[in-house]
Amino acid sequence: MTPYHDFVAALAGLVRDGKNLPLGTFPTPDRAAPAAGAPSALIFSPHPDDECIIGALAVRLQREGRYRVVNVAVTQGSNKARQAGRWAELSAACDYLGFELVQTVPGGLERITAATRQNDQAHWQTAVDVTARILRERRPEVIFFPHESDWNSTHIGTHYLLADALARQDQAFTCTIIETEFWGAMATPNLMVESTPQDVGDMMAALSFHVGEVQRNPYHLLVPAWMQDNVRRGGELVGGQGGAAPDFSFATLYRLRRWRRGELETPYEGGKNLPASTNAGDWISKG
Repeated sequence: MTPYHDFVAALAGLVRDGKNLPLGTFPTPDRAAPAAGAPSALIFSPHPDDECIIGALAVRLQREGRYRVVNVAVTQGSNKARQAGRWAELSAACDYLGFELVQTVPGGLERITAATRQNDQAHWQTAVDVTARILRERRPEVIFFPHESDWNSTHIGTHYLLADALARQDQAFTCTIIETEFWGAMATPNLMVESTPQDVGDMMAALSFHVGEVQRNPYHLLVPAWMQDNVRRGGELVGGQGGAAPDFSFATLYRLRRWRRGELETPYEGGKNLPASTNAGDWISKG
């Protein structure tokens, strides 16, 4: 036995004991409402729960930049018997994080996949119309949605849904695009965002409100490990091969681009780190 065996046993014990922690029973923290005219960020979540998993930067924009963060529930899952329950869980999770919540359509959009985009143009264009209207009416400063290879068919479909909806906007429409990853890792992330233990704990607590999902599979307990692995990957993919790894415990990887004059722009070469010591709202506005 070595100290590393004790280290691994302690980690395994924490996850085992975590299965007995309460789910979704926490009071909503008191948070100041966004000011009138506050900048806004929209999270286009393929499924209920994505907002808690990939939302590290959104949490920081809300808390440090006083952003109005709105979760747009693209779908409410494919299981119709669970859609009402998932909406209730999602509402509670967003309340806990201080995110606003909007539906695309009652019950959520259906069949948001690349296959639908290719094979059912009428259905797809109706979904694009809904999404384009949300962008046009809200004109957010920042939008979050999955990258094009995020493995899950609805995640990939949501990427193309936003790509097509952005193409419908007028030439004056500008925003920062933050592409997210969860099921499939990005080959070319260019931003690593540090999270504090407080923020990670808040995201896990919010994720626990998705009771029906985490009872089936307690993946909320593995979020810290995923974010630790992001630090490992990001140290090379974002920081540069062979570079010194940042002193982060938890991080999320993103790809940041700008939408201007009807096309995507990459605002900087290589990658950047956003440490917890830097105000995320100021960094986004100046980056």
